[in-house]
Formats: sequence, structure tokens, C-alpha cells
Amino acid sequence: MKLNTKSTFLLFLFAAISQVSKAQKVFSVDYESQADVKVFVVDYESQADLKVFKVKYENQAGKNDGTWFFTKYANQAKKKIYFVKYESQADLKIYFVDYESQAGWKKASKMNLMY
Repeated sequence: MKLNTKSTFLLFLFAAISQVSKAQKVFSVDYESQADVKVFVVDYESQADLKVFKVKYENQAGKNDGTWFFTKYANQAKKKIYFVKYESQADLKIYFVDYESQAGWKKASKMNLMY
């Protein structure tokens, strides 16, 4: 079977999307220099870029939709995050929610941080 340029592109696009579809498996690192994204937890939902719900099982991890699974080891995660002390140091401001249905992006411009 010979693939044309359009088919090759679509195949590549599908493969790329598949790789990022589990981007919500995160690991909290000990040092800022190890992190892909610096995160600050805000006190109020209205201050957040992303509302996050922590899931209990790896297979529940979302597709960049705010449902996060915290891995036990760094090499299991798609993103390594570091929790900063001050809001001004953060790339991403999050607010932890109580229900999965509340999770999601409030600022779509920040979505690329978790891909």
C-alpha cells in the first residue's frame, strides 16, 4: 500500500495526538530545575488557569482536561511539575476541585503547557 502525502500527514497527526492524549499523568519534582511546568495552587477558583481534579487510578488520567494522576516515579509521568511558593513564579495557576465534572481549563491560552 502506497501512502500519499495527505495520508502520511494524517497518520503522523494521529500518532502525535495519541502521544499527548495522556499528558495528565504528572509527577511532582523536588527541584524547580527538574520541572517542565511551575505550578502555584491558588486559594480561589476564580484565580486559576486550570481547575484540577486528582484521580485515584492511572487509567482515569485525562486528556489535558484537568483530571490529573500523580505518578509514583518521574519516568511514568508525561509532565513533571514543581509547586512554587509564590504566584509570580508560576507558569500555571491551578485550583483543586472536589468533583471531576468541575475540572477544566479557564484560560485556554495556557493549555499548551500541559501538552
